[in-house]
Amino acid sequence: MDGGFTFDSGHDVFLPLATAAPVTSLDLMTNVAMAFPRSPMVLAITANDLQLLSKGRFRLGLGTQVKPHIEKRFGSPWGKPVQHMREWVLAINAIFRNWNEGEPLDFRGEYTTHTLSTPAFSPAPNPYGPPKVLVGALGPRMNEMAAEVADGVLVMPFNSERHMDERTMPAIRRGLETSGGASTTTRSASR
Repeated sequence: MDGGFTFDSGHDVFLPLATAAPVTSLDLMTNVAMAFPRSPMVLAITANDLQLLSKGRFRLGLGTQVKPHIEKRFGSPWGKPVQHMREWVLAINAIFRNWNEGEPLDFRGEYTTHTLSTPAFSPAPNPYGPPKVLVGALGPRMNEMAAEVADGVLVMPFNSERHMDERTMPAIRRGLETSGGASTTTRSASR
């Protein structure tokens, strides 16, 4: 086994990874942490700490969940999930660049704004670099966006082979073409 993951359920998604990070050599990941109830800054701080604790073996997997859970369980606003997730990934990466490269923090979006970064509240550059940010996706628009802006796509475990071939992979290819970069596809369960 190369790694393990946690998911948002009835327990905190990050605590088991914080417990495991210093005592295992496994790669660790959230698959997935619900993004919208947590601000990009909170997610970046937690992911940065887990990257330090795991010595560079942590990946932040984010998911949207569905509207009733976000609004009625978490008490958070629901918007346009693809645009909302795009902003979260871009904001988290802007925060990481601020901490690791000293790039001024000036992220302004429809759902979130991050323009204040002071030395007292910013960590030093992470010696392992920022963790990778992955997005859980099922529909073609979310897959395309994830392949465009995230470091990887977490494919839903109930994805059929036909859906994978006809909708998921074409969307991922479109996203990669738009970004001009390379992303990775990680299955959260085997077929």
